[in-house]
Amino acid sequence: MWSLLDDEGPFPSEARTPQAETVAPVLPLFGTPEDDGIMGWQERALCAQTDPEAFFPEKGGSTREAKKVCTGCEVRAECLEYALANDERFGIWGGLSERERRKLKRRVV
Repeated sequence: MWSLLDDEGPFPSEARTPQAETVAPVLPLFGTPEDDGIMGWQERALCAQTDPEAFFPEKGGSTREAKKVCTGCEVRAECLEYALANDERFGIWGGLSERERRKLKRRVV
């Protein structure tokens, strides 16, 4: 009879070997908040925790709810930078609508 606490495991073929203990550590699936790789900021975005439809309103629809969420978001600058760099044409990004991002781009250029 075997015990769950035995070093050998439930089957003799699963016995621990020095080779089994040198397995590489498991890496996080989406990185860590400190690992602000290409898209690391998205995990910390408040919009990821809210209704996505608010950030893509119908034409002429209100953007107020989405912009309110953006005002308290710690990654607002990264979000806006991403939208400008990738020419996002739809939705609220970094607290700005498509029209507001176009105006911003014209002022910068």
